[in-house]
Amino acid sequence: MTTHLPFSQACENNKGPILERLREIFSAPGIVLEIGTGTGQHAVHFAAAMPHVQWQPTDHPGAAHLAVDRLEQAALPSILPMLELDVGNTPWPSQEFRWAFSANTAHIMAWTEVEQMFQGVGAGLPEDGAFCLYGPFKHQGKFTSESNQAFDQSLKSNVPHMGIREIDNLTVLAEAVGLVLREDYAMPANNEMLVFGRARQAIRMKRDT
Repeated sequence: MTTHLPFSQACENNKGPILERLREIFSAPGIVLEIGTGTGQHAVHFAAAMPHVQWQPTDHPGAAHLAVDRLEQAALPSILPMLELDVGNTPWPSQEFRWAFSANTAHIMAWTEVEQMFQGVGAGLPEDGAFCLYGPFKHQGKFTSESNQAFDQSLKSNVPHMGIREIDNLTVLAEAVGLVLREDYAMPANNEMLVFGRARQAIRMKRDT
């Protein structure tokens, strides 16, 4: 049995607060499509805590192997087999899902890939579904903290196409595929949970952590 597994300290730190929100949103049975499973820590934690949903892990073909050993060791019946997902290749290998979740991907992807992610989610998300996007974001061109600004500069110095995304720009992508930003939850460590869905409701800004 593999004992040394890929590990993300950020996933370990944020899995609890994220789960608190996902319990409220993913409240009914259905398939959750996770875009960017990474090490699999989120998948295992969330699937164990929410057995009423089926968790579909996916990642880019070059990274999909990272979570496999952890998912196999967890052996949770609600976790579906890992799928390789390149957001730019359509149709996606998993087209039937009720919920979608992605953490810390929008600032890593190129902007064209962020567009493709929204297009893929928009093509499959049902009327009663939701797309939860977690990470750091900008508001009207402004960073929410000095640490986020430093993080953005670090990302761009390494790979110019990376960077913290502007919420207004993300809502434009969402609206182009029939989605609307329903809720914006403040999360620990200057992160946020954006919840997109079909119903056109007023944004409820959540600032409790």
